Amino acid sequence: MRTQPRVERAHPGAGTYVMIAVILTVITAAEVAVFYIPALAVALVPILLTLSAGKFTLVVMFYMHLRFDSRIFTGVFVAPLLLALAVILSLIVLFKALPQTGS
Repeated sequence: MRTQPRVERAHPGAGTYVMIAVILTVITAAEVAVFYIPALAVALVPILLTLSAGKFTLVVMFYMHLRFDSRIFTGVFVAPLLLALAVILSLIVLFKALPQTGS
């Protein structure tokens, strides 16, 4: 059985990390701006969740170096995250489906 040689990727330089920091700052400013725009109140939660997911992805991929490490580390990180997301969504659906009783 032949295995393919492992291709190593070089880690980015300081410029890349500064660029990622600038992007994270811009996304954070957008989150604050979205919160204060009354016209976006209807879609506030989905917008903020999307922006937060983008920030989360950038931080994990670059500052935690998952983009440059073995794929197994990405799987070890992402699998429990997906499980937690499934549990949270299931609980939200469950509690929305149950009838509310007053005290």
